[in-house]
Amino acid sequence: MFSNERTVQLFCLERYGEAMICVRCRKDHKPISEITYPGELGREIQERICADCWEEWQRAEVMVINELKLNFMDPGANDILIQQMREFLCLDTDSAASE
Repeated sequence: MFSNERTVQLFCLERYGEAMICVRCRKDHKPISEITYPGELGREIQERICADCWEEWQRAEVMVINELKLNFMDPGANDILIQQMREFLCLDTDSAASE
């Protein structure tokens, strides 16, 4: 089933939640333990982003909101913020293509 020891190790780490390969930093890290965002996007973040990168985004998020002068009374503001988050976290990159 597995071709080498590293594959087995990564399978076990991802499967049992001890560590994961983050798509942003490409390192073995502790996964996010709490729910970060609602719905499908939240599940994607938990599955693909490590806790360290998520914390970086939380700090950067405030700067993005201020720099872009996002007004959340405007329905499009949340869409802009989500797009900025996806770019920051590298969620739109194809991880299989880069391996």
